[in-house]
Amino acid sequence: MIKNMAATHAVNRKLIDPIFEANAACKAATAKFGAEKVTNATIGTVLDNAGKLSVMPTVEKVFREMAIIDFMSYAPISGRADYIEGVKRQIFGDTDFAGYFGAVATSGGTGAIHHAIANYAERGERVLTSDWCWGTYKVICNETAKIFDTFKLFDDDYKHFNIENFSAKVEEILAAQNSLLVIINSPAHNPTGYSLSDSEWDKVLEVLKTCATGGKKINLLVDIAYIDFAGDKKVAWGFMEKFKNLPENLLVMVALSMSKSFTLYGQRCGALAAISSSKEIIDEFNDTNKYSSRAVWSNINHGAQVLFTKINGDKILSESLTADQKNLREMVNARAEIFVKEAKNCGLQIVPYKGGFFIAVPTENPAAVCQKLQEDLIFAVPLKLGVRVAACSTPLQKISGVATKIKSAIDSIK
Repeated sequence: MIKNMAATHAVNRKLIDPIFEANAACKAATAKFGAEKVTNATIGTVLDNAGKLSVMPTVEKVFREMAIIDFMSYAPISGRADYIEGVKRQIFGDTDFAGYFGAVATSGGTGAIHHAIANYAERGERVLTSDWCWGTYKVICNETAKIFDTFKLFDDDYKHFNIENFSAKVEEILAAQNSLLVIINSPAHNPTGYSLSDSEWDKVLEVLKTCATGGKKINLLVDIAYIDFAGDKKVAWGFMEKFKNLPENLLVMVALSMSKSFTLYGQRCGALAAISSSKEIIDEFNDTNKYSSRAVWSNINHGAQVLFTKINGDKILSESLTADQKNLREMVNARAEIFVKEAKNCGLQIVPYKGGFFIAVPTENPAAVCQKLQEDLIFAVPLKLGVRVAACSTPLQKISGVATKIKSAIDSIK
C-alpha cells in the first residue's frame, strides 16, 4: 500500500510550532473559563491591556486613506524603487556608510531570513545561530537542505554574550567548510529580550574579520525584527555604524520586518538588505535574491510598500509613527519591569532582559513547567532551554504574579 506521494526529501514533514500550540490551548481555556480568568503570555503580537490587538494609529490612518489601486496592482519583483530607498534610509539614515547597498522586498522578516539561508549557505553545510533562538530558523534550514547549528548565547551565569563559545564554533565550522552564514538576532532578541552591547558587537565582528583573513567567505545576517521595541531609535539603530569598511569576503545582511515596527503583521512585508565594500557583491546580491523572489512568491504586498514609503517619506507622519512606537514600547516595558522585579524578589532566574516582546526563564523541563502553569490558567511557551513569556501580549493587570507562579512551578517539578 502506498503511504505517501511526497518527494523523498519532503516525506514526514510536520510543523510542530510550540508558540501556536500554546496559543491554541490558551484560546480553548478562554472559551471555557472566560478571558478575565486567563493569562495569555504566548503570542508575539502587542495586545492592549484589554487583550485586543494594538494597531498604531498612524499606520491605520495612512492605510485607510490609500488608493485601492495601491493594494490591487502588482509591485516589481524586487520591490518598489522608493521602498528600497526607504529601507536604506531606515537602516543607515542619510549618512554615507562607506560601501555599497542592496535590498529586495520580502514576505515579512521570515522571507528575508529564508532568502539569506537559501542563497548564502551551501547545501549540506552548517548555518550558525544562538541556542536560544526563534525555532523557524531551523525550519528554514531543513527546508533549504542546510544543517542547523548553534553556539551558546550566554555564559554560565546568564549575564553576558558568550563570545568564547561563539568564537570556538565559528572556528570549528570554518575548519570544515569554506563559507559560513551566521545569524544574530539583536536588538530585543526573540525569545530572550537580550541585546548585544556595542563592545559585544565589536568582539563578534573581530572574530568574523579575523576568520575572513584566511580567505573564507563569511555572511552575517542580522535579524532586527524587534528593533523598534529595543529603545530610543538613535540608540537602538546605532550599531549599524559598525558595518562600515568590512573586507569583501564578509557580507552583512539585515532582515527588516514591518510586522512589529508597523503592527502590520498580516500584510507580510519586509526586506533583506545588504552592505558590502564590493559593488560586484551587491550586484550579485540583488540578482540572486530577485531570482529567488520570483521562484517563491513572485512579488510582495504592494500596499504595504506604499504605506512604508508614505510614512517614512513624510516628516510629520514619520514623527507620528515614532511616537506610536514609543507608546507601545513603553506599554510593553511597563509589563516587563513588573515581571523582572518580581523575578528578582522571588529568586527566579531569568535571561537578561534589555527590551522587546519576550522574557525567557531557563529551566530543565519547560514543557512540564508550562503544563503546571496551565493549572492556574497561565499560558506561556515551552522552548528547548526554558519558558518564553510574552510581555507584549500579557495585560498589565495580569503580569503581576506570573514570575512567582513560574518559580513555584519550577520548584514543584524538581
